[in-house]
Amino acid sequence: MKGGYTGKILRVNLTDKSISSIPTEKYEEFGGGHGIGSAVFFDLVGDQLPFDAFDPRNLIIMMNSPFSGTFMPGSGRCEVQGLAPGLYPIEWFGHSNFGGRFTAQLKFAGWDGIVVEGKADKPVWINIIDDKVTIEDANGVWGMDTWDTQQEVARRVVPELKHGEWADLSNSCYTTQVPAVVCCGPAGENLSRIACLLHGAGSQAALGGYGALFGSKNLKAISAIGSGSVPIADPKAFMDARLWFRQFQWDVDNPREPEKFAQRGYSLINGAPSGGNVSNGSLPLVPARAAACASCPRGCRMRLASGDSNESVCAGSMFARIGSSGFMGMGGGGGDASKMPAILNGKLTRQANDLMHKFGLGHWQLMATSGYISYLHRQGIIGKGKEYECDLPFDQSSTFAYHEALYRLLSAREGKFGDLAAEAAARMAEKLGRYDEDVNSGALRLSYWGTQEHYSSQVEVEWGFGSLLGERDLMLHMMANYPLHWMAMSGNPYLTAEEASKLYAEAMVPYQDDRYLVDYGEGPTGVYSDSKVKQVAWVKHYEKFWIGAGGFCGWRWPMCITNNTADRRGATPQAEPKFWNAVTGDNKTFGDYMELGHKIYTLDRSIWVLQGRHRDMEVFPDYVYDNPSRGGSEMPMFIDGKWVYDAGQGRALDREKTEEFKSKFYAFEGYNPENGYPKRDTLEKMNLKKVADQLEKQGKLG
Repeated sequence: MKGGYTGKILRVNLTDKSISSIPTEKYEEFGGGHGIGSAVFFDLVGDQLPFDAFDPRNLIIMMNSPFSGTFMPGSGRCEVQGLAPGLYPIEWFGHSNFGGRFTAQLKFAGWDGIVVEGKADKPVWINIIDDKVTIEDANGVWGMDTWDTQQEVARRVVPELKHGEWADLSNSCYTTQVPAVVCCGPAGENLSRIACLLHGAGSQAALGGYGALFGSKNLKAISAIGSGSVPIADPKAFMDARLWFRQFQWDVDNPREPEKFAQRGYSLINGAPSGGNVSNGSLPLVPARAAACASCPRGCRMRLASGDSNESVCAGSMFARIGSSGFMGMGGGGGDASKMPAILNGKLTRQANDLMHKFGLGHWQLMATSGYISYLHRQGIIGKGKEYECDLPFDQSSTFAYHEALYRLLSAREGKFGDLAAEAAARMAEKLGRYDEDVNSGALRLSYWGTQEHYSSQVEVEWGFGSLLGERDLMLHMMANYPLHWMAMSGNPYLTAEEASKLYAEAMVPYQDDRYLVDYGEGPTGVYSDSKVKQVAWVKHYEKFWIGAGGFCGWRWPMCITNNTADRRGATPQAEPKFWNAVTGDNKTFGDYMELGHKIYTLDRSIWVLQGRHRDMEVFPDYVYDNPSRGGSEMPMFIDGKWVYDAGQGRALDREKTEEFKSKFYAFEGYNPENGYPKRDTLEKMNLKKVADQLEKQGKLG
């Protein structure tokens, strides 16, 4: 057995109440996390596709990576996979992930992941204590909010556990740890397609509606606690790599150029433990300290003296400030935190966000849905006396009472409108007969598969193309978007556009010889070019292997540039294989692992094809082609022979050139440009012959 793995994956069938294991060795070629999850999904149910997300045949797969439970920086994410109830128009095989400490505890318990199949005949939860796994009755837990659920489940797992004291797990194994619990809330129980999975106070698997998948299986929670450890192939090499990595971290004792990099904008990307994503900006400030997921030095969360919004991160800490206004959900077109309207004061924002977490509502899809509800009310379509009666107090949208009423309506499917709105924005629009009108006009910016536009698809195109050619919003923040657009927005960029584009290109192995990988202009080396094909391919391959299979955090990786080194070079691409090889004992290059990412992406694409995917479906809404962009964030563009930062204002994507780009991308990846289907020779070279055979059986082989 290689380092980083326990050697077994837990398999739980809720229908027949059987508990077994799958040998990890069978799937080690897929790395971990997302890669293993995709391979297991195909092997168990691939020949039965297509079917719906709420079909008991659907699987909930929650996978570790070899890094889980180690101190590899920024690698503690838990990958969640299965057909996603919240995606549209087909419930694609999708993924979400969450941070915290669940993967560490699952690994300490001796498991590389868990696969849940079937449906229980009554509400249950799964109890994992080392090798002992039981399916427990959820009586008294079903109906609880996510916070109370975790406390009650932990009490049932270790009844005598007291804070800071030792508790006996079994066989004289003692711990001071609290069980790591992931669960759904009332939203999941009622099959709201906006429902998330929640771990801790605010770690959400927010995209895809996986809380509803728990609910559809009568599964309330999974608890894990273990007394084991993680085998590491070469501990010295791993320690050496960790010490080497310190040069790329923000040094709180001797920060580089603090007068520049402590300012707003840089504080989100410089690696300083700042808790920068928590809405603690209103006066009077609440005393707070940084908090981090297991193994991460970033500390992008906070614990506040007030106790509210603890450990929430990113949009999950700010939804109540931005959701009711429709920012990023209704015609917002993406944006950044500095432009967010202060709808609520800080205290109400934090408390309303806590309520969202307790109900188990996923912030990202909730933004689009709540914004669309506000839009429909302004259009006179919903409200008192309308076809869809709605008693939401819209005149009090800046109050806690409004958010409480909204969350309850969406979580409980209250009334005819609540039942409609719980289907999430895309299906709500479809059932109202307004989908084509509102999405194509840009009134409802569901740019890719029922998820809203994050950044301008017309300007930051690797995000748009990468999402459209996937199954959901990309959420890979540390690609060009965040480091570059925050740097440019600061008004004091530490790299010129030429310098930034050069450093990024040199980090993007194996395409590092192409100088124009991050050209966002419209010239021959820009957004429709062969160079952009390579960049989008790089993004997809990195997403599938390092983010998905490696459990990396998209707020931390990739690290192509950093302000923490003298030459501004980041840890990518040296760090990733240095750590992976030390933990697992492998001896592969960064390029080797990126090719594994290509393999995982190709497997995912094959699953989507079995579900009905065709290139004709991979088309942006009309507004992306017809409505000039109001400008995204400033990005490097090669214009008239010079590198400049430009926001791309007034740009719309060209339909014909976008279709040509897609054809080039499919060909580059080894897929048939006519339909986007993977070819047999591509699959067989990747040791995916059985996937090719299944596609051929359904007449969908490229």
